Amino acid sequence: MGMLWGVGSPATELTSEELRQGLYQALQGLGTRRKVLAVPPDITRLHSRAGELTRYVRDYYGDRLTDVLPALGTHLAMTAAEVREMYGDLDPGLFRPHDWRRAPITLGEASPELVRELSGGLVEFRWPVQVNRMLVEGGYDLIVSIGQVVPHEVSGMANYTKNLVVGTGGAEAINKSHFLSAVHGIERILGRADNPVRRLFDYAEREYLRQLPVVYVLTVIGRNAEGRLVVRGMFIGEDREGFEKAAELAFAVNVELLERPLAKVVAYLDPTEYKSTWLGNKAIYRTRMAIADGGELIVLAPGVSRFGEDEEIDRLIRKYGYVGRERVLAAVSREADLGANLSAAAHLIHGSSEGRFRITYCPGGLSREETEGVNFGYADPAAMMKRYDPSRLADGFNRVDGEEIYFISNPATGLWAARERFEAAA
Repeated sequence: MGMLWGVGSPATELTSEELRQGLYQALQGLGTRRKVLAVPPDITRLHSRAGELTRYVRDYYGDRLTDVLPALGTHLAMTAAEVREMYGDLDPGLFRPHDWRRAPITLGEASPELVRELSGGLVEFRWPVQVNRMLVEGGYDLIVSIGQVVPHEVSGMANYTKNLVVGTGGAEAINKSHFLSAVHGIERILGRADNPVRRLFDYAEREYLRQLPVVYVLTVIGRNAEGRLVVRGMFIGEDREGFEKAAELAFAVNVELLERPLAKVVAYLDPTEYKSTWLGNKAIYRTRMAIADGGELIVLAPGVSRFGEDEEIDRLIRKYGYVGRERVLAAVSREADLGANLSAAAHLIHGSSEGRFRITYCPGGLSREETEGVNFGYADPAAMMKRYDPSRLADGFNRVDGEEIYFISNPATGLWAARERFEAAA
């Protein structure tokens, strides 16, 4: 059936009522459905408008919406307070936590030979197509996958099939897809809708996901002239067409190509969304191509109190640290614990500047010793929040004590790159 509904442009500002009407029009085109599952993101995508859209799915289907499965991937399960904040009056009894280590079921696999072909010879391993078993065994005649398309460090552009095979996927699938992105190179992945990881996900969709009754609801979020986050587009469909339109729009509104590299970038991590470097390192991923050689990234992280989202990954980050690609790859080949957790290895590679610029973390819940122990610089969060007050800085260029800095209020909303560096990485 392809596209069911789609509106968007760099100048569009969709209202809540337009979102509701567009969603309802798309759902009407599907005919009657008896049992519905919603798969939205978690609190780390608070600004995606997925919480609002999930409520509209509830309003449309009533008690036929029987379950909500947040696409946690490797993230911690949402707390009751986070569910209230993101989903409002949606019944918390509908929510089911995804357990990435135990809940998935394998639908099939990409062979080592196919993975070698799709990856351009970078890796050769079997890659399982995994989703939470609820999607297969829950008896649903509609699965509404909801989320935001935005530049992403693993899949180039987030969402679409990633919401299922990573967001509800299992340890092996997540580990190997993340590792492929790291081997391919984060700067060759970010902001690009065609890349080896996405080709794997497209294979999963063609061969296995089409048997599931999935409809994708994809938003594109950008800032308007007043600096407010608005919906620039929404695309609803059953195949890649809507994703391609959303990815094209996301590149237009979420990728900031700068004419010169930046000497100092200050990124703020809202404590509501960011409690770990596993999540907070988006500040590094999304700015790394913008920062000049020898420059500095300051990460204001008042809510960050841990490294990993689960105990094992937290332990691995503390053990190995953000020490650069070559040292991490050497550890993968030598150490069994890191070799068995390739998504952690990929994260460690992605989170290193490779010595090209300084990373200074200002975490509210980690000590200097802990922070420096994983190879980041440290600065006192209270002092740095006072000097670089997020409530007083505007997104973009500012002057603080006579020094030019570039401020980013939420690194998850985009990608910043020096034009020459971005184009050279292609």
